[in-house]
Amino acid sequence: MASILPPPAQIDYTRAEEFKIAISTLTEVDSSDSEAEFEDAPSYDLSASHLITSPYPDFANQTRLTDLSLSCRLLSFALTNMAPVRPDYSTAYYMESFNWDVCFAELRKLCAQTGYRWQRQEFYVVIFRSKLKPDADRTRLGELDQHSHAEACQSGALLKYWFGECNEERRNLATCLWRGRDDAVAGGKGAWHAKAMRSAVEMYETISFHRHSLVIEDGVESWNLEEYSGPGVRRQSRAGH
Repeated sequence: MASILPPPAQIDYTRAEEFKIAISTLTEVDSSDSEAEFEDAPSYDLSASHLITSPYPDFANQTRLTDLSLSCRLLSFALTNMAPVRPDYSTAYYMESFNWDVCFAELRKLCAQTGYRWQRQEFYVVIFRSKLKPDADRTRLGELDQHSHAEACQSGALLKYWFGECNEERRNLATCLWRGRDDAVAGGKGAWHAKAMRSAVEMYETISFHRHSLVIEDGVESWNLEEYSGPGVRRQSRAGH
């Protein structure tokens, strides 16, 4: 399956060296910190070049960390904890549907461990809400989705991809978190994305796309989702799509 895709890009050794320096601070964490604070924390291989950030574990579907800044890498690691907290996530408010508090608590810990000072940053979020047709070919849908996701990973900067399971009404939610909108545009230009778009009329009764900016404030002390209306033009949103 992965053989039809282009080979992974060459590693940016400048970024890799930058990251090695950052993770070296792990040995310099204040020993007065309580060990209990981290004993139940997830284990991260912060020196990894790739990371599983979606339901697809194949190498072609992994995020290439060497392409990313330290802040994006840490966020991508933190988002491996992302999980729904309510069964009606396919229709519920987006920011009330996932364990964001857990994800951002992990991000704060990772910043502390690497000595990274988090300053306000924005990321690009796409939310897909859909209802499948009763006779939709789910095997084909899965194939299209996985190959499209691999294309997106090849473009770089896809920090997280998540999708749930269809409920009894065949409704579902999928979401992508990107470094920025330009990355999302580049990631959607491949042949498999084109095939997926053409097949949508055969697969779905309804499908909608909603674009947002995820804003993470200084120190990861707070975060919110804003509706994306173009560069520099955003308005507050409760992310109820």
